This record gives sequence, C-alpha cells and structure tokens, in this order.
Amino acid sequence: MGNTFGKLFKISTFGESHGKALGVVIDGCPAGLEIDEQFIKAEMQRRKPGQSKITTQRKEEDEFQILSGVFEGKSTGTPIGIVIANEDQKSKDYGHIADKFRPSHADYTYFEKYGIRDHRGGGRSSARETAARVAAGAIAKLLLKHYGISIQAYVSQTGDLKLEKQYTELDLSLTETNIIRCPDPEMAEKMITFIDEVRKNRDTVGGMVTCVAKNVPAGLGEPVFDRLHAELGKAMLSINAVKGFEYGSGFEGIKMKGSEHNDAFFKDGDRIRTKTNHSGGIQGGISNGEDIYFNVAFKPVATIMQDQESLNEAGETVTISGKGRHDPCVVPRAVPIVEAMTALVLADYLLISRSNKL
Repeated sequence: MGNTFGKLFKISTFGESHGKALGVVIDGCPAGLEIDEQFIKAEMQRRKPGQSKITTQRKEEDEFQILSGVFEGKSTGTPIGIVIANEDQKSKDYGHIADKFRPSHADYTYFEKYGIRDHRGGGRSSARETAARVAAGAIAKLLLKHYGISIQAYVSQTGDLKLEKQYTELDLSLTETNIIRCPDPEMAEKMITFIDEVRKNRDTVGGMVTCVAKNVPAGLGEPVFDRLHAELGKAMLSINAVKGFEYGSGFEGIKMKGSEHNDAFFKDGDRIRTKTNHSGGIQGGISNGEDIYFNVAFKPVATIMQDQESLNEAGETVTISGKGRHDPCVVPRAVPIVEAMTALVLADYLLISRSNKL
C-alpha cells in the first residue's frame, strides 16, 4: 500500500536507498509512444546526486534499464518496467544510528508502523526513491509533449533569499544554466553562495520550487474529491521534505478583495481566456486552459553535521552525530522531481479526460 500513484497512467515504485536497485512499473501508457531514452537519461542526470558542490557527494550515475513495455523504440501498451542500480552505497556510515532515531527523520515513525526499519540511508523513506519517479515522469513528459504540453520548474527561494519576480517576468530557459536552477543569474549567485556557507557551517537550509505547466487544455480534473489542484497537491506533498503547496494566488490571495481576485473572461479568437490568472489555471478543480502555476516549499534537510540529542529504540537519551553524504539544500535536485510528479498527474488526467464526453 502507498507505493502506487495514478488511476489510468499508474506507477508503482520499489527499492531502498542502500538496496540493490530502485525501480518503477508504469501501467496505462498508451501504445505507440516514442520512448526517447536519451531524454529519460537527461532527466535522470538533472536529479542525480553528486552533480555540484551544493548537493550530496554520493556518486550515482543513475543509469537505467528498460525491462519491458517497449519494442523497437515505442511503447507497446503493456507495463513498462524500469530499474536503476544503486552503486555508491556506504552503509557503514549509518551503523551508528542502527537503533537511534534521528530528529525530524522517518526513523521513529517507520519503526512504530512496521516494528522494523532499514536504517541504511533511510531505506524506503530516503529521497533516493525519487529516482524512480523521475524515470516515470520522463515518460509522462514524452506523452504530454505529444499534446504540446510543457512543464518547467525552477528554484524561487532558499532561506530568506526570495525571487520576487513572477514566472512571466523570467526567462525560464536560463534555469539549467546554473547549479541552483534559478533563472535569475544574479539571484542564483547569491543563493549558491548562501547554500555553500550553510554547508561549511555543517548545517542545512530549505527553499521553494515554483512550477509552471503551459498549454494544458481546458477540462482536466474530476469533481469533487479528485480536483486537479488536489491531486497536484497530493503529488507534491508525497515528495520527501515537502512542507507546503500553494497554487495560483495561494496564501497571498487572502489579502485581495473579490473584485481584485476575480479572473474576467474574454474571447481570444476561438478561445475563451481570462484577463488575469489568480486562479492558477484551475477553476472548480478543472483546468481552464491558462497556465497552471504553483509553489512547493521544502524544509531544511534533516541530517545536519552536528551533534543532536535524541532517543534510541529503548527510550534512552543518546547523542546523534551527523555522518554520511547529504544535501545542504534539497531544492536544486528537487526541480526535476517536481516536474516529474506534475507530468504524472497531467498525463493521468489527460487520459481520463478522453472518457469524459463523446
């Protein structure tokens, strides 16, 4: 339970941080989709560890192998199986916490739920699990590309350093030109310097990822419990370290009056559009054809290279010493994960929408 996501375009992931491999089974991908393995590889490279001085130094190339569901470069309509080998585990780095609960980690809750836990790198609760999601998300992106839908995420905040410009004021093509994945070069340099200072102080910091989906057709979403924004929220909150989700005007919208917040309709050729987009491209839980945009808040990484007081499985007070290789800030590597989960939601709802009306 809890390892499957989606209704028609459905994924099930498996594997642990220090196990032999991670993997995903994708069920419901339509037959005939060109599976561009170079594109999948590029997406995996964006998420992989060890890519810069402000990410974990664990070295994983995240090479993947497609086991099924693809023939002569195209999907066959049968389940697509993908595995990603783990190659650079240092399990001994976690021996000191085998019976100890790390603050703000899933150690205690996994132990209470299952009565057993894999302490090596967090086991199943590790963000390493998201490699499988990015592989599946890449295939979802290929499906969305077939319909002209694009997804672009970027880092908009780290600590107190916040990008005040809206996505419409930014050149999002600059996102991949720096290691923090912020499309504003000046702010990117400030963020990189800040994270590096935090890392040198043996601490961590949180941040924000903003995501934009363009050319999403109107009509995606289900009443009333499976609203499009509700499913996007669930997708984002399923990502490790996520503490918040807001779409459209979000929490800032409470400062506005209805006369300011309402998105007035107008006719643009054959299309019905809105003059403003405080709704974030979703009204009544259904896409309206405008850009879908939202923010995802990530907490500071829980593992810090400092001594902390905690408890062990016997309830005794112990000292936890930070060891291993960890991200000082998760958001640079979270960008492709946010995009992947967005793609999975939109691909699923796109397929559902084809059965909504004649």
